[in-house]
Amino acid sequence: MVDYYATNPGPIEDVVLYDQDKHVSSAVWEGQERGALRCHEHTSKLDQWMLTEKQVELVKMAGFGYLRMIPAISLDNPLISALVERWRRETNTFHFTVGEMTVTLEDVAYLLGLPVDGVAVIGVTYTSCEAVCIKLLGKAPDSGYTSGGMVKLSWLKETFSQCPEDASMEDIARCTRAYLLYLVGSTIFSTTTGNKVPVMYLPLFENFDEAGKYAWGAAALSFLYRALGNASLRSQSTISGCLTLLQCWSYYHLNVGRPKLNHDPIHECFPFVLRWKGKQSSPTSNRDVAFYRKSLDSMKPSDVDWCPYSNISHTVIPEHILRSLILGRSKTMLICYDKAERHLPDRCLRQFGMHQTVPEEVQKWERKSRGVDGGVDLSTKMESELNEWSNRHLYIVEAEEDVEESEYMQWYMRITRKLVGRPVPISSEFQRMNAALREIAHIADTISTHGLDDQQLQSVTRIRYITYECLRDQIASTVVVASNSQSEVGKKVRGKERVRRKGMGKRKRKEEVEQYYAAGIPMQHRIPATTFDVDPSHLYHMGNEMDNPHLCITVSEDDHGRISHVAQSVDDIDFCEDAKEVDESHFHHLVGEQDGHLSSEVAEAKPHASMDIVVPQVSHETREDVAQQNDYGVLV
Repeated sequence: MVDYYATNPGPIEDVVLYDQDKHVSSAVWEGQERGALRCHEHTSKLDQWMLTEKQVELVKMAGFGYLRMIPAISLDNPLISALVERWRRETNTFHFTVGEMTVTLEDVAYLLGLPVDGVAVIGVTYTSCEAVCIKLLGKAPDSGYTSGGMVKLSWLKETFSQCPEDASMEDIARCTRAYLLYLVGSTIFSTTTGNKVPVMYLPLFENFDEAGKYAWGAAALSFLYRALGNASLRSQSTISGCLTLLQCWSYYHLNVGRPKLNHDPIHECFPFVLRWKGKQSSPTSNRDVAFYRKSLDSMKPSDVDWCPYSNISHTVIPEHILRSLILGRSKTMLICYDKAERHLPDRCLRQFGMHQTVPEEVQKWERKSRGVDGGVDLSTKMESELNEWSNRHLYIVEAEEDVEESEYMQWYMRITRKLVGRPVPISSEFQRMNAALREIAHIADTISTHGLDDQQLQSVTRIRYITYECLRDQIASTVVVASNSQSEVGKKVRGKERVRRKGMGKRKRKEEVEQYYAAGIPMQHRIPATTFDVDPSHLYHMGNEMDNPHLCITVSEDDHGRISHVAQSVDDIDFCEDAKEVDESHFHHLVGEQDGHLSSEVAEAKPHASMDIVVPQVSHETREDVAQQNDYGVLV
């Protein structure tokens, strides 16, 4: 018996994942691969900034003392891309086979050492860089280094990365502000532009002591949530945000793509991202998105570490970080300027050592944008979101007693997308569907009509008609699938065979059905049929290196209005590596109809002739008990 999820990956009930059609997993299921995402994080040149001792003090005061210590970690783009395929913007969680998981404020605090409690990161928007840069940096970039309210990271590095030891306090402050803007623009607030950062963050660094009061960790998580949500849409091909945080979160929690450490992690350093500093074994050069997708689709509970920080000594963690860890369990709104995203730890209680219960329904919220106007203070626009954040300590989720997690899993399996990749290839599903339709057609063709009234006869006729229409659509859809898959198949097939689709006549099936079932048409009238012209040179197997054969067929329609059954072409025609090798003796079976009985004869074939695949139809007036099985042949 075939697993239900082999044909329907979910959700069975779309009460939670209501945007499934827009999600990348729908595209993957339909055979539309987008490959690995382009990951935008720009940490490779951070070590080229030479900070003085005074600058380091100011950076620590602003709350970024630990973030500046994090080295550039090589990103595993296929792993990140596979994780994105599991991310759901409806819940801001990953939907894995074992349940929901997410990156929480607790993870941000442990991994990055950023403050997760404090004032929301929000301020005024800018459409020009000149005024704010002159005020806070002492100079403005040339027009070639700006784009609206964004400045190139390269200008910041080239202009401010070497602060003289004898610089004045004002110059030290300016160089430090430039560094902090570069730091956030290349890590936690990296954008898909690739090399720019909005100058709207710059005023938040005007006073370093005040800058340290912001919840930079909460802002970083809001930014990452938004980036994950955007990248999970089927139309996207890039992702930004703090991808080092995402990748290291995966390393800690999932035994999927996790490298083996080449050093002893007994003596932990803070922040915990530093565990993955340096070289690791387990090369990932042969691991593509499909590899990780399959690993996540088959992930077991034993592959998950729900509480990876519990065995790490907390003596290395700063006191102010420890005090804020409780916010990891806060149901609140995370804010980074116009990016407001819900933090829903009640959906991931096992990450806090609790039993998981069926979570409350997610309250929908508006994902706002800051617009194009400059000089706008977003505090007014984001008033309701700011109110939620201000009450963050009032909504801490607590453990429930006597919880049976089996109830949660039963609920979860109904509302989730269990699989992303197809366990059965599309071509195999096509053949199985085709075989089922042929069986239905055969039953309808051979059923005894003796003693049936007109209504029953009409039902049988309708079943036959719909079946043949579906079979016709199956052939048409095969051409489309083959065409869509050409770019991927071409990489594997010798000679880069090209799939061509000839023009297919359009047919107004709705009008035909209405005409056929119109009142007053005698039931003894035969079903109309359609003939398909098949060129043998268009039936071939696309290379031994493929896992499943693709049927490439050219479909056209004649003027006789007859329905044809073409399913036999899948199973009964021998596919060849090259069109020239087609043995045309397989196409010489002719089926005729004489006095309600079926007979067959062999017709002489002509090389490269166009063939009509024909289905004989037996009229109701002559059909009593049809004991013979219909054979579907080819008329040359």
